Amino acid sequence: MTSQTTIDKTGPEDKTPSPGPSSAPAKGLRGHPWFTLITVAVGVMMVALDGTIVAIANPAIAKDLGATFAQVQWITNSYFLALAVALITAGKLGDRFGHRQTFLIGVVGFAAASGAIGLSDSIAMVIVFRVFQGLFGALLMPAALGLLRATFPAEKLNMAIGIWGMVIGASTAGGPILGGVLVEHVNWQSVFFINVPVGILAVALGAVILLDHRAKNAPRSFDLLGIGLLSGAMFCLVWALIKAPEWGWGAGLTWLFIGISIVGFALFALWETKVRAPLIPLALFRSVPLSAGVVLMVLMAIAFMGGLFFVTFYLQNVHGMSPIDAGLHLLPLTGMMIVGSPLAGFMITKVGPRIPLAGGMVLTALAMYGMSTLETDTGSAVMSVWFALLGLGLAPVMVGATEVIVGNAPMELSGVAGGLQQAAMQIGGSLGTAVLGAVMASKVDSDLAGNWADAGLPPLSHAQQEQASEAVQVGVAPIAPGTPAEVAAQITDVAHDTFISGMSLASLVAAGVAAAAVFVAFLTKRGTNASAGAGAAHI
Repeated sequence: MTSQTTIDKTGPEDKTPSPGPSSAPAKGLRGHPWFTLITVAVGVMMVALDGTIVAIANPAIAKDLGATFAQVQWITNSYFLALAVALITAGKLGDRFGHRQTFLIGVVGFAAASGAIGLSDSIAMVIVFRVFQGLFGALLMPAALGLLRATFPAEKLNMAIGIWGMVIGASTAGGPILGGVLVEHVNWQSVFFINVPVGILAVALGAVILLDHRAKNAPRSFDLLGIGLLSGAMFCLVWALIKAPEWGWGAGLTWLFIGISIVGFALFALWETKVRAPLIPLALFRSVPLSAGVVLMVLMAIAFMGGLFFVTFYLQNVHGMSPIDAGLHLLPLTGMMIVGSPLAGFMITKVGPRIPLAGGMVLTALAMYGMSTLETDTGSAVMSVWFALLGLGLAPVMVGATEVIVGNAPMELSGVAGGLQQAAMQIGGSLGTAVLGAVMASKVDSDLAGNWADAGLPPLSHAQQEQASEAVQVGVAPIAPGTPAEVAAQITDVAHDTFISGMSLASLVAAGVAAAAVFVAFLTKRGTNASAGAGAAHI
């Protein structure tokens, strides 16, 4: 039997739930919209911080636990893999059992897994508990959006999502700064232990403030086969993107996993048209604005995460900055996201999402183009201009695309919509890192040998060429021990110039992706179901 959820081609049907927990007036702290926002922001901050803060701790973890480079990579990859695979299913759990319970379980589990990592004495334990972090983070993130959707009335939802986006942006960009301080002045374990008191605070606030919101038409059964097919397809796709730089984009294994993921998605789509209670009613995507919002989130994440990936190497390995200094140089990006997100929410409320979204992607494209002009000796002032422009461009996209996705979904699917939003961002970030990484690798491979020869340096064997190329791709000069200072300086110049050429090309590709997203932005519109939330809530 086909799904009973029907949505028209321009926006979902407005299904206002009958009076119940979600429509009762808030009394005191319980269910108060702004206190709800503060509570979910504290929980979301943990997950967003962990996306970047751990990268700073990886070298210290490797040294302390004797980890290989591949094992260190899995400290990050295992977390993102678990998070990306579980997000949509976790959103469905929130729709079924209530977003309050799902959020609190996610916070408790995430904090507990963080504490366990800090107590780990082997790299295997660190990786295992990072998987648990990702799974519990997947419970937490869609539930946070579901709570905001159910608590705020339509006229204030954009501002709430703006502040929510501000917290995510500030936490993501501020992670390297906080991580650098903790690793340098405490230890790597403190990067994880810090989540424990934050989690306790979020649970305490949640127990007092959060109100259980459940839509009348919330699902009562689970599409187990759909969950299996979607999770398997997502796993194969993200796995292929993670391993492609190691296997090669033309490798059979890479395309085997991509092919399996495509087949998995196709079987999932077919099954969803047959099952009575689908995991994701495909009619949801007949909403052009919602589909455009998902695509826009993917494209934004490709440009942002892929472009930012190389900036950290540029600051630390080319300019020789410490992790803390590199983080401080990204403050213009963080600051503009903090300032721009609430302003974007206000603007979207007034004029709708199309103009702010399109304008944000134009600014993002200009910022990525500006970053393609960076040189080895570019000063901090020039860098700050492009970083600030990037933050100013990202803010309305983060806020607007989220509102378009969540606001154009029926209330009973708000958790699934939140999962879609987060999954789109995770897949876009993985795609950006993988695709732009491949662009960087290709450019470095094609330029390094010629630049090396033009500098009059001794020729390299094939094996040495491969090793040198890998080092240059992250801005490191491949200098062997005992190399004379004059020769080392020449190698450094060649390595940095070659890295800059690769970063420039990758940034131009990111700018092109952002420019294409401008046209997608014009397909969006204000969420037609936002008013199904908490119209009677006390503000």
